[in-house]
Amino acid sequence: MAKQLPFQALVEIFTRFREAEAEPKGELQHVNAYTLVVAVALSAQATDAGVNKATRALFEVADTPQKMLDLGEDGLVKHIRSIGLYRNKAKNVMRLSRILVDEYGGEVPSSRSALQSLPGVGRKTANVVLNMWWGHPAQAVDTHIFRVGNRTGIAPGKDVNAVERAIEDNVPAEFQRHAHHWLILHGRYTCVARKPKCGACLIRDMCRFEDKVA
Repeated sequence: MAKQLPFQALVEIFTRFREAEAEPKGELQHVNAYTLVVAVALSAQATDAGVNKATRALFEVADTPQKMLDLGEDGLVKHIRSIGLYRNKAKNVMRLSRILVDEYGGEVPSSRSALQSLPGVGRKTANVVLNMWWGHPAQAVDTHIFRVGNRTGIAPGKDVNAVERAIEDNVPAEFQRHAHHWLILHGRYTCVARKPKCGACLIRDMCRFEDKVA
């Protein structure tokens, strides 16, 4: 775990990220808050590309909680069979859809606690929805952010909650809205788990990773 970078270094790092891509976007395809919740819930232990492939046709027929209930669990399974843990995920999607219909009038709630009360929705999923749909500066820490935060010194922490707090406490406020997308994309395409592409890294000179490669 690298030592926490100072404030001015973080300003420079996130300024570079912003100059490279001012409006970073999540890669999960969705058409509304509900389909975003479903997509993120399905993405656990699966790739965004794999989820998008499965949900493209699904969301054409079930883009609301009621339509998902009308489709039924067996109908949902037919669409998401290619995704890991699909049976358990299908059950959670049906359960959360029922709760949204019965308790929230078919609308997705905009509070973290309410989102986390839904089956299959943890803190990371809730933070993704809060950030991507409502624009809250919520930090959804996945394996990419955990790796980048600890390697670089941007947001070191022993677990995902500690990394989330480090981002919230140390990243300048002006960058909070897009911080998690910049870090996810950096971890997904540059600071990869094996053989990080240090030679192509925007922040190589600021990074505290000791085992840099060409």
